Amino acid sequence: MKTHILKIVVLLLAASAIFTAQAETAEEADTAQSYRLQHRQDMLKTVRVIGASTAGRDSVDLLLRQFYMDQFRHFQDPEAPSFMFMSRDATLALGMGAQVQVKGWYDWNGTIDDTDFHPYEIAVPKDDANKRNLGASPSGTSIFLTLLGKTKAGKFMAYIEGGFSGYNNIDFKLKKAYVTFRDWTVGYAKSTFSDPAAEIPVIDGGGQNGKIGHTTTLVRWLHDFRKHWKVAVSVEMPSFGIQGVDSTVAKQNAYVPDVAAFLQFEHGRGSHLRLSGIMRVLTYRDLVNATNHSKMGWGVQLSSVTQVSRPLTLFAIANVGQGISSYSNDLGVAGYDLISDLDKRGEMYAPFTWSLALGAQYYFSKNVFSAITLSEARYMPSKRVLPTDYKYGLYGAVNMFWNITTRLQVGAEYIWGKRQNFNHRHACADRIDVLFQLSF
Repeated sequence: MKTHILKIVVLLLAASAIFTAQAETAEEADTAQSYRLQHRQDMLKTVRVIGASTAGRDSVDLLLRQFYMDQFRHFQDPEAPSFMFMSRDATLALGMGAQVQVKGWYDWNGTIDDTDFHPYEIAVPKDDANKRNLGASPSGTSIFLTLLGKTKAGKFMAYIEGGFSGYNNIDFKLKKAYVTFRDWTVGYAKSTFSDPAAEIPVIDGGGQNGKIGHTTTLVRWLHDFRKHWKVAVSVEMPSFGIQGVDSTVAKQNAYVPDVAAFLQFEHGRGSHLRLSGIMRVLTYRDLVNATNHSKMGWGVQLSSVTQVSRPLTLFAIANVGQGISSYSNDLGVAGYDLISDLDKRGEMYAPFTWSLALGAQYYFSKNVFSAITLSEARYMPSKRVLPTDYKYGLYGAVNMFWNITTRLQVGAEYIWGKRQNFNHRHACADRIDVLFQLSF
């Protein structure tokens, strides 16, 4: 265990060194707006404003920019709506928009029966009867309603988003529903432990394995101070996965909220370094001895977005913890927050996990860009496991996007994944993704 912890520390220090080394470069790049952020400005210029007859354009633009001021925006989130109704004095705006997203994919050398690519789901050994698969889905299509406003007491935003998911059965579900007022956010939103802006742009809905992408009901306080710094603290509705439920153990309802926080330093426009953490309580019932138990879970994450030059942006995420699998991508599929001790009937513990993701985005022109990423997620239980249990997963992707117009985007992507089990057996899978996306 000490060796594993040392490896994690080294990885975190290496990631931190990358972040720090790029800080001065990012300040030089700050003199020129990155193509990545320029796209947001171009998108806002396409918004048709209905009303605001007595307000100047600067006042209108200031209100509209609130749409992109969310600290937890993800690359795949919907863009600003095509039109908004605005009050005469530009203090209130209401808009409804949608994102039509159609994905197609082709698997070979091993298949994953999912719209998203998760290395955990790779069959080991390979399923010879299902080596190839062709699929298509409108997964990622969403509609939203947003209300932007400013008062003497401060700025506010209300946001509701619903989207489609699934493959054969298309299900509509709530994705976000929250209100922000000054430093406060209340509602269903991305966890404070996450950093969606630091996730490398991909077509795949799953994205890098091990990333923290949990959405939950929360109350969050987020405050700016000393020009370049931000701090946030939240209480969040808990949920967790449990492995090994049988006649000896049972899951208990969660009754203690998760507590998450982050400290962020912004260096240059669109660049930041964020340190996040979370504490949680995981509960279960020992059916052998008829007793209730709770285990502490914790997590730490270091993440960064660095604008190196106008066309080039670097991304990095590293996290470690115990009992945080439900917050992560690949490990969340397994439900490894609590697992059974195979040698002690009725006992459970929170296993150690870590993940690392690195990537880069490069604009060949204003409307054509590419991204590349490589990530790893490891499951590191401290006690005996089954030989066929998941040990680690690797995820690699390279893609190309073309913004045909400001609101019409197409893309193609190659994904490779690997699953390794504790018995040293492994399998790989390959996928080609294609994307058609229209925002309005």
